[in-house]
Amino acid sequence: MAVATVSLAVSNGLSIGGLPPFYKPLREEFVATGAIAAAHAETFIANSANITFLLSGVFSLIGGWLALRFPLKKLMIAGCVLLGCGLVLHSQGETANVIYLARALMGASLGFIGVAPCVVLVSRWFEEGRGTALGITLVGTSLGGALIPLLASPLIADYGWRPAMAILSVLVWFVLLPAVLFLVNEPPDPRSNKTDSGKSGGTRWTGALRTPIFWALAACSALVFYPIFATSQQFILYLQTPKIGVSAETAAFAQSALFAISIGGKFLAGFASDKLGPVRVMTFCAALLFAASLVLLNLTASTALVFLLPFALGYGGTFVLIQRLASDLFGRADAGRILGTITLIEVIGAAIGGKITGYLADLHGGDYTVAFYAVTIAAGGAFVAAVAVAILSRKGKIGT
Repeated sequence: MAVATVSLAVSNGLSIGGLPPFYKPLREEFVATGAIAAAHAETFIANSANITFLLSGVFSLIGGWLALRFPLKKLMIAGCVLLGCGLVLHSQGETANVIYLARALMGASLGFIGVAPCVVLVSRWFEEGRGTALGITLVGTSLGGALIPLLASPLIADYGWRPAMAILSVLVWFVLLPAVLFLVNEPPDPRSNKTDSGKSGGTRWTGALRTPIFWALAACSALVFYPIFATSQQFILYLQTPKIGVSAETAAFAQSALFAISIGGKFLAGFASDKLGPVRVMTFCAALLFAASLVLLNLTASTALVFLLPFALGYGGTFVLIQRLASDLFGRADAGRILGTITLIEVIGAAIGGKITGYLADLHGGDYTVAFYAVTIAAGGAFVAAVAVAILSRKGKIGT
């Protein structure tokens, strides 16, 4: 579990949560050199992040299929190599296409070292207290998002964004890769596990796809990840617009606070799900996410914290419980492919959110106000989908 947590802290921190401090200097350099047009600068940033998210979903599905045939340790080693190479290439990129290729490598890495493989690894070890175990493990994604910006901001200020990114890639080569090589272990024969719901270890992938509750959970995942992605990737830019007027340093701190607060949400939701049931807790967290997003309808510098605190708690909770429910509702017989499919749907929702947010910001001259109205709408949809999951789970007497 400790290695899985470190894996998520480094992999998600360096490929997703920790990258927003690089966006402004990257954007400014590429506009100044003519590598991108100023009118499409926000879309370039959104496209870069979208590539990472989309590829992470595609490769999570591929990784879930490979996990049935190869040890997770080998897949995680491949993920480390892809991530490290992507960071080095990104730090040297001079054109938009090179940046896109680097972000593609980083996204592919998450299919092997990101959330889906780490959740499968931990789920194979834990039967009792699975919610708490997953909550602790998935804290890693927030730790990375909280710590990497705090490391990146002074490095960028002192050395520039390129050397800063190259320096941070050391975390992959000298921390993450050795941890995976020497510390990752799996149960002797995870594929023979019969302890899950269902006598044969759970529902197969094709069977899960035929159930309404799978698609309700998938819809909830996509709609949850729209606001999560837009906020984690582009809120830092929103705060620095003239309307809000927050400095780059304060915006980076807010970015870190978002992930730091979500740590509490992930741990508390995981623990509460073992006591109260994952469906009930996820519905509450989705409601909290939506309630917080209403602040975006009239955001100011003084109300940013009013938004961030409950939003981060709701985000952390829903994130954990979507991963848990993918296993709880269908068992572990085909958990890799089922979770990989959910992850792919999540990132499609996230990519749509990032694309719409960047497009609307460009349409309004770099102002993100209208773009974040759409975040509120998506959060409302996520709550409705969570209610649908709750209703379907009661009818089927599953996962309450």
